[in-house]
Amino acid sequence: MDAEQLKEAEEVIKSMLIDHVPHAKAIQMEVQKIEPAKAWLTIPYQDKLVGNPDTGVIHGGVITSLLDNASGIATQMALPERQSIATLDLRIDYMKPATPGEGLVGHAHCYKITKNIGFVRATAYHTTPEDPIATSVGTFMLAANRAVPMGNTAEAIAKTEALMKKANKRSGE
Repeated sequence: MDAEQLKEAEEVIKSMLIDHVPHAKAIQMEVQKIEPAKAWLTIPYQDKLVGNPDTGVIHGGVITSLLDNASGIATQMALPERQSIATLDLRIDYMKPATPGEGLVGHAHCYKITKNIGFVRATAYHTTPEDPIATSVGTFMLAANRAVPMGNTAEAIAKTEALMKKANKRSGE
């Protein structure tokens, strides 16, 4: 990807994230930077995101959203062309609470793409990834919406029954 293509991809992804993911818009998530197989996102500190008013600490679910979205974008940036993806697994290790009053940064790197799966590592932090709030590892299914609708229910049942009969004949039942 050359610099011009990267800039164009960044604008498309920024638009998609904000315009098509209502939760990201609601928590003011923004794409700060993308590179091939990498993404940096931010969420500013907001009182509405606090999980415990006594401490002022941002809720862990906000950090989960940041890591998941950053990981998904990093996966998109590792693909030769845009396609639908879906989070299969996201494991998060929380290392410390977020500091009250400080915004969040999420950085993700998609380090491996196979035929069907993207593998990603990510970190949530305030100012430096060397002092993480949380880290994650995740897997993302590629081409997540490749299923073809079978039509109406009666038609689907008939096709399924025909396939099962054919399979049973092959196996000798």
